[in-house]
Amino acid sequence: MDLFEKKFYQSMSSQVALLNRITHYIVNRKGKQMRPMFVFLVAKMVSNGTVNERTYRGASVIELIHTASLVHDDVVDDSNRRRGFFSINALWKNKIAVLVGDYLLSKGMLLCIEHEDFDLLKIISVAVREVVEGELLQIEKARRLDITEEVYYEIIRQKTATLIASCCSLGAASVNSDANCVEDMRHFGELIGMAFQIKDDLFDYGEEKIGKPTGIDIKEQKMTLPLIYVLNKVSSKERNWLINSIKNHNKDKKRVKEVISFVKEEGGLDYAIAKMHTFKDKALKLLEQFPTSPYKDGLELMVNYVIDRKR
Repeated sequence: MDLFEKKFYQSMSSQVALLNRITHYIVNRKGKQMRPMFVFLVAKMVSNGTVNERTYRGASVIELIHTASLVHDDVVDDSNRRRGFFSINALWKNKIAVLVGDYLLSKGMLLCIEHEDFDLLKIISVAVREVVEGELLQIEKARRLDITEEVYYEIIRQKTATLIASCCSLGAASVNSDANCVEDMRHFGELIGMAFQIKDDLFDYGEEKIGKPTGIDIKEQKMTLPLIYVLNKVSSKERNWLINSIKNHNKDKKRVKEVISFVKEEGGLDYAIAKMHTFKDKALKLLEQFPTSPYKDGLELMVNYVIDRKR
């Protein structure tokens, strides 16, 4: 990871001083870096412990694309904070933030093209397309509050799971694994991503301070799994009260708390937790085909961390 960080920072370099100041700010406020870890652990697991320059490039590309999406997200969401620090748009305004996101996106694509890693470029390009489609699907459905469980899974598969899936398939592809192995690792990453997003949704109903206020998804009219489950099982009167609360009283703190309590009482959280564990178990099952190694152990730890994390 230390060597990766140096290579990642180099991959963002520019002739423009302002850009270098901003990318330096980004690198020094990095998050959990789960995505590059998935790239390296998968690459090592499927190749008996070897990685190469393609693996480092794959990890850099995924982090460039992910960082670009976060910079753009903060503009779209009008958010002034990211991981406890000021967001790029808060410090440098929206115009610069959008351009920085575009720059990081192009640097990721060019990193693949310059080294003729066209297989890696295809994997990441599909992920970018799906992330955008997932975001737009969520916006379209949020307006009508008519999301079914199947549509919810499709949204989180595209919005969140596809990027983790691409990390795992990039890791396998970077060490020239066969097509079946690359696909298995893509599916593995997708399952982890589904569990990851459900865990994120559960935080909205928690009591602890986790960096985002409780009930923010309800305030933003985002339909998450606990809420979808409850909407589909309660009486029409209770359903109308829930929909009215989300549509017309989503800024009322007392009403939002009532919605959270109601969803908990009706088993929404228990249902979502059970589904999260189903995705986790399917992901771990895919690892059984590989021999025991520190890298396989590391991936199993990562899978468990996804659902046990506190933030």
